[in-house]
Amino acid sequence: MKVTRRGKFGRTKSMAFADAYRSKRVFITGHTGFKGSWLTQWLINLGAQVTGYALKADSDRAMFCKLNLSASINHIEGDIRDLDKLRLSIREARPDIVLHLAAQPLVRLSFENPLDTYSINIMGTVNLLEAIRLEGRPCAVVVVTTDKCYDNKEWVQGYREEDPLGGFDPYSSSKAATEIVSAAYRSSFFRSEGKGIKLATARAGNVIGGGDWAADRIVPDCVRSLLNNKTIGVRNKISTRPWQHVLEPLSGYLWLGASLLNPKLVIWGERIETAFNFGPELSSNRTVAQLVEEILKHWEGSWEDKSDPTAVHEAKLLNLSSDKAFHLLGWKPTWDFEKAVKETVEWYKAESDGTFLTSKQITDYSKQASDQLIQWAL
Repeated sequence: MKVTRRGKFGRTKSMAFADAYRSKRVFITGHTGFKGSWLTQWLINLGAQVTGYALKADSDRAMFCKLNLSASINHIEGDIRDLDKLRLSIREARPDIVLHLAAQPLVRLSFENPLDTYSINIMGTVNLLEAIRLEGRPCAVVVVTTDKCYDNKEWVQGYREEDPLGGFDPYSSSKAATEIVSAAYRSSFFRSEGKGIKLATARAGNVIGGGDWAADRIVPDCVRSLLNNKTIGVRNKISTRPWQHVLEPLSGYLWLGASLLNPKLVIWGERIETAFNFGPELSSNRTVAQLVEEILKHWEGSWEDKSDPTAVHEAKLLNLSSDKAFHLLGWKPTWDFEKAVKETVEWYKAESDGTFLTSKQITDYSKQASDQLIQWAL
């Protein structure tokens, strides 16, 4: 049975994730970004004491600003490449759990600025793990990477955690390197020194959801066109991606962090300080054209093919296997492709009420997960 408590101002606070986050000190990097903002709001709902470390939100329209999250957490503006400031922030926060989301997350931008992509994604992660090592405080650490960290062979089958890492472009290769750095710190320092620092990495699919305004991402591009009554231009209509709502991987990150804190939550009792995929069901692997057409079922408009044979390389086929997360953690996706798109469009169409809608979608998602008997929601 799912249990809830009444929080401040009568808001219902969830006891999901085995109530692992209530009153826990949680340190998030990248909390001003799209995924980071959703994660921050969810942690607030779970009763966590959140410290966020990130660059300033890129606009007043950013979800972080819309939700006024800085009023509810310890908000620190800082560059992940500033080791001294990062270490001091971690020392003062004394985290029980660290969730590392700070990154340069865009493939196309990585072609334009590879140096920043590598320095943020690789050395930013090195700085975080080094700060944690130097402080030596026992904690659980979840480093978030991407499905693009694999050496993509354009296979039909889903990539598994033991498949080779790689990356054609600077973004993908930087995330593969992030995985290697994380594994090296885990084996070289955190296990051997016995400091009680537990580290795992998490790889997600292509995330959609309300509040994302990044350039060169298909859903924000669609929304900008629809808001301006323009035809949507689609660059890679036949490319296939594992589309999932933002709450899907976030539930995986949160459950992985909780399981690192309390290994008794792991179903088969195996060591989980390793990599995990959190991807959608196979049926959610759709082409970009299919995604756009699904959006247009909920928002009147049109699209046109804007394929450019001279454009920078982007993978045509990508799929994840989440069998490991299912068998060891009892995690599986909750919303199917159609539901993910519907909820995403609903958020954008009611953007002015984003604070209410964000918490409502978190609550609805958690309830549906509980109804499906998914482990983290019980």
